Amino acid sequence: MAEYQVPLKDMSFILYDVLKADQLWQSLPALAETVDRDTADAILQECAKIAEQEIAPLLRVGDEEGVSFDNGNVTTATGYKEAFQTYVEGGWTALGGDPEYGGMGMPKTITGLHEEMMCSADISFSLYPTLTAGAALSLAKHGSDELKEKYLTRMYAGDWTGSMCLTEAHSGTDLGMIRTKAIPQEDGSYRITGNKIFITAGEHDLAENIVHLVLAKLPDAPAGPRGISLFLVPKINVNDDGSLAEPNGVSCGSIEHKMGIHGSATCVMNFDDAQGFLVGELNKGLACMFTMMNYERIGVGIQGMAAAERSYQNAVEYAKERLQGRALTGAKSPEQPADSIMVHGDVRRMLLNMKALTEGSRALSSYVSMKLDTSAYGEGEAQKESEALVALLTPIAKAFFTDLGLESTIAGQQVFGGHGFIREWGQEQLVRDTRITQIYEGTNGVQAMDLLARKVVASKGALFQPFAQEVKAFIAENSQADLQEFIAPLAEALGDLESLTAHLIEQSQNDINILGTAANDYLHVFGYTAMAYLWAMQAKAALAKIDSGDDFYTSKVKTARYYFARILPRRMSLIETARQASDVLFDIEDELF
Repeated sequence: MAEYQVPLKDMSFILYDVLKADQLWQSLPALAETVDRDTADAILQECAKIAEQEIAPLLRVGDEEGVSFDNGNVTTATGYKEAFQTYVEGGWTALGGDPEYGGMGMPKTITGLHEEMMCSADISFSLYPTLTAGAALSLAKHGSDELKEKYLTRMYAGDWTGSMCLTEAHSGTDLGMIRTKAIPQEDGSYRITGNKIFITAGEHDLAENIVHLVLAKLPDAPAGPRGISLFLVPKINVNDDGSLAEPNGVSCGSIEHKMGIHGSATCVMNFDDAQGFLVGELNKGLACMFTMMNYERIGVGIQGMAAAERSYQNAVEYAKERLQGRALTGAKSPEQPADSIMVHGDVRRMLLNMKALTEGSRALSSYVSMKLDTSAYGEGEAQKESEALVALLTPIAKAFFTDLGLESTIAGQQVFGGHGFIREWGQEQLVRDTRITQIYEGTNGVQAMDLLARKVVASKGALFQPFAQEVKAFIAENSQADLQEFIAPLAEALGDLESLTAHLIEQSQNDINILGTAANDYLHVFGYTAMAYLWAMQAKAALAKIDSGDDFYTSKVKTARYYFARILPRRMSLIETARQASDVLFDIEDELF
């Protein structure tokens, strides 16, 4: 496996040349004094060092050793504990945290790239701090001052980690069915009893305490999701002075044996009359959870994209060195027994697919992150418009990036041929590790339904309009001849997406099932179109520097051409299938399957 190298130049290009993120930071009062270009560059450069030097070497050992379980105790793989301590000492657990409680207050445009580095290095390791950041986000937004002072400061310091306890054996996506109970106590606390499954970082040996955020219901709570509340339940109780007290009624019953991410502890968690504290308002637990869901779902999309980056780096290094066959036009390296497999059109197809999709995903992810920053720190119409765009694009970021991530890890495996199927080269691990990203934080089918049914159709297309208008404005502003090879196909793709959107809104009035049968195809049509917008932006920025002599910009423009010529046309077959009525799926009786 190639040694992982953080693509800092591409990250910088996207942040500053394409998105002008530094200008955005300075325009937002809440960020202007916190972050500028110099600060961001220093953070990303230091993060690159820890990703490359400390975390990436753990990828194989984390997979081969996994985590071990012994009588409720979980031990992580060799090197994880030491690396986590180095991570903590660097202050990385506080990167996106509330400055009032010890956080650094960095925007998502920076923390998202930090997450990419960590996930490319080792997805399994990255999940421990990522879950902590997610739990801290909900606590910072909805917790009382007392809870934040007692717990949030220690989570930002890296002394304690966090987990999110949602899923139960009988209740996955349908959280309204949860059975975990919360019984109110005279002192204002609650007694939590129930069982949760699939809990990432629910138990481990990396920190002295784990702060669980648990969904539960009071006995008299309304039925369904309207009766869910959120509670903070520490593994070890905490005294008023912040010191650790006695163990709480929290235990790990077992760990899951999984297809991938072996270095991440996926736990069955038991809560037996455990002391918990209400976060937010009673029966408003889902609202508290959804505070962090946009961040977490974008974060899972980043995991898929990060694995694709690692796969591309591995595959392109291997392809340049692997000698096999001759070019169709004649030997390119006659002094060698064979040419490198770079001469073969199909290998180039796979490599360029990976390059175009990964760089496009990074740009689109950073674009969504920037909108998330504006929705969090902005004001007025800009804030409202960004909030709408985040709601619209989050399911795309999660599902589209992870679908493409698996595609790219499999493509990398294919470039390796038989060597990609054996453990020696590490490619098969990337395939296994990436597969979960399409499933957790809401399966990709659920994301597609969220996009089409809950966002687009439920709003009668209103939520779609800010995106369409922004792209149209970009097209109008960049109609000059030297950009037409990118602007013309972008305009056509947007027109097709608008037409498909209108068609599905209209058809759903008489064929409600079309929302389910068309959702996946619609999400991918939207994804390829949104990525085309970001590739057009990248092409424009690269063309402005093409005369510098830097091969980076030449490569960027040529990759953009490849995207528009060979990848964007994928949407055409998807549009055709999405337009078909649902009866071809539902006219087949269950017994005929």
